[in-house]
Amino acid sequence: MSGRIVVFGAGGRAGRRAVAEAVGRGHRVTAVVRDPRTYRDLSGDGVSLVAGDVTRAESVAELAAGHDAAINAAGRLDMPSTEFYVSAAHALLDGLARAGVGRLVLVGIGSTLETAPGVAVHDAPGFPEEARAFSLGHTAELDVLRAARTDLDWLVLAPPPVVLDDEAPRTGRYRTGDHRVLPSADGASGFSYADLAVALIDEIESPKHHRSLIAVAA
Repeated sequence: MSGRIVVFGAGGRAGRRAVAEAVGRGHRVTAVVRDPRTYRDLSGDGVSLVAGDVTRAESVAELAAGHDAAINAAGRLDMPSTEFYVSAAHALLDGLARAGVGRLVLVGIGSTLETAPGVAVHDAPGFPEEARAFSLGHTAELDVLRAARTDLDWLVLAPPPVVLDDEAPRTGRYRTGDHRVLPSADGASGFSYADLAVALIDEIESPKHHRSLIAVAA
């Protein structure tokens, strides 16, 4: 059944793929970016391209009104990672509640997944400090979501801690696990943004995981 999905961060690689996957399944999508003039190629049948700020609850509430679900694929490199992701988490919790949206699926990052109890990928010796700081922003976002007293059914989907393939075609196949890094499957080589988008829209159409961090991989 088709519905209305608002995608924050629609101009990035994950966001673009999510928009395309949703439209391909017959959903109507509101694609939210900071400057629509930069992303005019996103416009098309089934897509409304709008300006918005995922760190402002008022903006989230206004743009999400009338939608069935939301995806957050937004990221920023021009401000501290923790500041951005914490602000976005609070704004989404508040704004989506005001708008009456009950389902939120967020794009996570593989470096927050655990390799041992209490040990994330970004805790490994020698992990690049700049990348660790960015990853800790995602961890802080997750802490806000977990601590929230909310009716919002949220989910963070984290792909493997590798560079995702933006060129590989959609296969429609993927595996999910829990908060730990998924072991490599036989014959699997990397993971694509296209199949990450499949997992995102699947979790909106037929939610299987709730209020948790979930690994997704090929």
